[in-house]
Amino acid sequence: MNFFVNRKDVIGDLQILHGIVEKRNTMPILANILVEAADEQVNLTGTDLEVGLKTYFPASIKEPGSVTVSGKKLFEIVKSLPEDQTIEFKESGDLLMEIVAGESQFKVLCLSKEDFPQVPEARFEKKILLPLDTIHEMIDRVYYAIAHEQRYYLNGALLILKKNTMELVSTDGHRLAYTLKEIKKMNIEEEIRGIISKKTLSELRKFEDKEVEFDLDENNLFFKVKNKTLISRIIEGKFPNFEAVIPKENPYIVSFSREEITDAIRRVALLSAERSKGIKFYIQKNNIRLFSSNPEIGEARDKVDVDYDGEDMEIGFNSQYILDFLTAVKSEKVRFELRDENSAVLMRPETEDEFTYSYVLMPMKI
Repeated sequence: MNFFVNRKDVIGDLQILHGIVEKRNTMPILANILVEAADEQVNLTGTDLEVGLKTYFPASIKEPGSVTVSGKKLFEIVKSLPEDQTIEFKESGDLLMEIVAGESQFKVLCLSKEDFPQVPEARFEKKILLPLDTIHEMIDRVYYAIAHEQRYYLNGALLILKKNTMELVSTDGHRLAYTLKEIKKMNIEEEIRGIISKKTLSELRKFEDKEVEFDLDENNLFFKVKNKTLISRIIEGKFPNFEAVIPKENPYIVSFSREEITDAIRRVALLSAERSKGIKFYIQKNNIRLFSSNPEIGEARDKVDVDYDGEDMEIGFNSQYILDFLTAVKSEKVRFELRDENSAVLMRPETEDEFTYSYVLMPMKI
């Protein structure tokens, strides 16, 4: 194998592949990316068996061939070279890749392509196109509530595609984030559901373009942007019935400035217990008093004016869980819809933009 390519044509793809390949070294081959050179094009493939990426770029091919090489080292080497540098990659069948750019020379040990796992191929026959900026916005609204635990079906977000809507839902058992956006003229004949891993969502955030083409098979979801195809193994298991979790009748509504309540929570949380991050909300007519205490440090209090005309209520929350929502929401005013001190609170923007956005949070005893 022998080919030449300009640094700018490959550095972006290598950076994304570097984030996907396996870093725990459970299988040495998973730390490598597959490099295949043929027909004036180089194909790169990386996978950790759950998430994969296939990409390609034009190159001057002197000799076709294929081999696998460390994704981390390949990225670090190319990154270290000057911009607009032409780089030569050469492997002579001895599983040693030579990388030459100007006076810089590197030799990197490779592994045989025979050991590289098969990565699923997408056909993209469904012709489903999704706006990428919408996907980014929706990921930002649910990403923080994804769990990391033994219940694998919680380690991702549930994607629901219908004829004219896209929904994304995440939960870690303590809270639930839900967002919906109308997307006109989606070419979908019947509802599609699949749990997307947190890592896949993180990688999708890095893609830039107007649209992403979507496809799926029995086991995988596929997202194609320009020359890149992201492959995500569908997380098995039944996602919780989120419709039943979202409160339907919470009669007490508190409305306030997002900026003011965010600043007050951050201040009071400075002296909350390290482990629980708990703070108390004393909700009264037209104001909320906030309180936290830590026996080893001290206590903090603050007060925020609100629109509220219901019964007095005392309720505790994990401050970080509320801040996650307040950071993700865009509106100037937000509302908390409550039933009592022991029931889940429904949080959402005071006025909806083109996205429907709801956040459900369980209170905590403090």
